[in-house]
Amino acid sequence: MSQLVTGAGAVVSVGEGVDEVFSALCAGTSGLGELRGFDPDRYRGRHAYEIDDRPGPGADVPGRATAWLLRAVGEAARQAGLGEDLSGVPVLVGTGLRELRSAELAWRDGTAFDTGGRLHFGTALRERFGAERTHTFAGACSASLYALALGSDLLTTGAEDTVIVAGVDTVTESMYGLLDRVNAEPPDRVRPFDRERRGVLMGDGAAAVVLSREESGARSGALGRLRAVSMNCDARHVTAPDAQGIVRAVHEAQQRAGVTPGEIDLVLLHGTGTHLNDSAEATAIAEVFGADVTAPLMTAIKSMTGHTSGSSGLVSLIVALKSLTSGRVPPTLGLTDPLPEAADFRFVREPYPADVEGLRFAQIDAFGFGGVNAVAIVERATR
Repeated sequence: MSQLVTGAGAVVSVGEGVDEVFSALCAGTSGLGELRGFDPDRYRGRHAYEIDDRPGPGADVPGRATAWLLRAVGEAARQAGLGEDLSGVPVLVGTGLRELRSAELAWRDGTAFDTGGRLHFGTALRERFGAERTHTFAGACSASLYALALGSDLLTTGAEDTVIVAGVDTVTESMYGLLDRVNAEPPDRVRPFDRERRGVLMGDGAAAVVLSREESGARSGALGRLRAVSMNCDARHVTAPDAQGIVRAVHEAQQRAGVTPGEIDLVLLHGTGTHLNDSAEATAIAEVFGADVTAPLMTAIKSMTGHTSGSSGLVSLIVALKSLTSGRVPPTLGLTDPLPEAADFRFVREPYPADVEGLRFAQIDAFGFGGVNAVAIVERATR
């Protein structure tokens, strides 16, 4: 049973608000910048995709991830006509690190921060929207699509008529330092699926959608339909992805959605710009799509937003819905020489025009540490 996406909200490094973010991405705008939140002299890398809302270079304040989440949820709720009172609506939040950056500041600088009540997001959602049922899920980089799958299940079983699903993460110094030491060379940008890719750079981001049962009287102005979400955990390796685990997730999503690979018009790839992830994803997509792999448009927006971790799947889903209705598809920046496994992919490398007809189905990939894989299929709203 398909479900309607009736509202959406987003905050990332390239802008705030779904329309502003989508327009910036379609124009090929990058959120890449010099590190702002902590001392870059301690790291080989010097860049990240940060939201520029700190008081100054090297300065940082707690609660930034929570603030973005509240703004994204507020935008989605307003668009869906839910207003400010969410006391009767479950809010499911996917994240990788919760408010870890705030905890870092409390430990490093003695900044006041309530780790007991503010490390998760339930307290702030209750204070801002009266949300009584909130759940925070830590599912690595596929967290927001995992939350989407759980929200979809609540609607399918009839337990709820409407749910809000969100995702949020911020660049933390500990994660930045970890990745800085893992990469053989410090990347200066994210270049998904390019032979010369060096690795991933993190980005700030939050996103939210309102999901409603189609028969519950949802408005005709829906952004699109969620046809299916699949999720699995292949648990093959702590960090290295497993192509076959991804294959199984993609097959299941398409099967649940009742579509064939040849019916997919657009793929929002996970595309982290790392050697192992891009190779595994490309191998899996090529296997699943087979002879149809040259048909769908493909893009990887982390080339402009960086890896927004737990929120990345939902950010891509919102972009996919906007692309299906507008015909505009954001490009993959920095892609000049695709890796062999992706040689037949129909990558969007320049801003794609708004004169495309016939885009109906899109697939969204999100894969995380530990082999937590999630894939969503969405359908264009009826015009």
